[in-house]
Amino acid sequence: MAAPCGEQIHRQVQDYYGKELQKSEDLKTNACVTSSRPPLKVVRDALERVHEEVVARYYGCGLVVPECLASCRILDLGSGSGRDCYLLSQLVGEQGHVTGVDMTESQVEVAKKHIAYHMDKFGYQKPNVEFLQGYMEKLGDIGLADESYDIVISNCVINLAPDKRAVFREAYRVLKPGGEMYFSDVYASQHLSEAVRKHRVLWGECLAGALYWRDLYNIAEEVGFSPPCLVTASPITISNKELESIIGNCRFVSATFRLFKVPESSRAGRGQVIYNGGIMGHEQELVFDANFTFKEKICNPFQLLERLAAPGPASCPGGTCGPPGCC
Repeated sequence: MAAPCGEQIHRQVQDYYGKELQKSEDLKTNACVTSSRPPLKVVRDALERVHEEVVARYYGCGLVVPECLASCRILDLGSGSGRDCYLLSQLVGEQGHVTGVDMTESQVEVAKKHIAYHMDKFGYQKPNVEFLQGYMEKLGDIGLADESYDIVISNCVINLAPDKRAVFREAYRVLKPGGEMYFSDVYASQHLSEAVRKHRVLWGECLAGALYWRDLYNIAEEVGFSPPCLVTASPITISNKELESIIGNCRFVSATFRLFKVPESSRAGRGQVIYNGGIMGHEQELVFDANFTFKEKICNPFQLLERLAAPGPASCPGGTCGPPGCC
């Protein structure tokens, strides 16, 4: 039997997330509940204000919260029950806006049902979130215009799309110049076998549609994005013997990447970046990705003494700290 076509995959995934799964405990792997690095306090506090039903129906594989979100327009691809949208709603503020897109009707209904609850909880006069039912490969069909968002996020959903290039093309299209795609997803250590790619449960569990990790770099370049920046990665475990036997020696990982829509006119050679601080939660250093951490530039020698005397791992302030030879 051949691997399922695009329409079959969409139907299978909709049934899996709309009918079979009622809560995250129903999952057979940890692909959709793997955590990333510990969130900032402001993020933890925002999560505590999200309705319990929304949280219970959440199936993400990371925490997709980039920095400096005030007043931003954000698009969430595969928003599900809306957990990340309601989290980001608080971080963009009442002047920002968050749009969630999901193809599963029952998930969109859960998200929409709690709009009034959250706006009242956040003290907003009018909603700054909306939820649309549609396919992330065809955002134009639901009226999303070119260059209309500052940030596109996605949390363990692109693997569920049959045409991943179309997803990245659409994300690139709706991003403003200079915009960012910040997303978590599942990746495979090798190209998947036919047996894995045609397995209905493995599709629902986010494994059968996982990209071979090197293919992400090729697709990003084809679409026009900057080279992917790896932020975090966590192992995926499978607690089902039958599924383990089908998967064989292939390994899976949940990983967060960031891509940028850099205008051609802005693409230059090497440069120096100095972090002046000031970003809430990242006052002393900004972890850009797994390879680069920008540290606040210090000119005051007394401030340096205080920093070095503070508890925590020793570090060299100023400039960047990345792979050997990067600075």
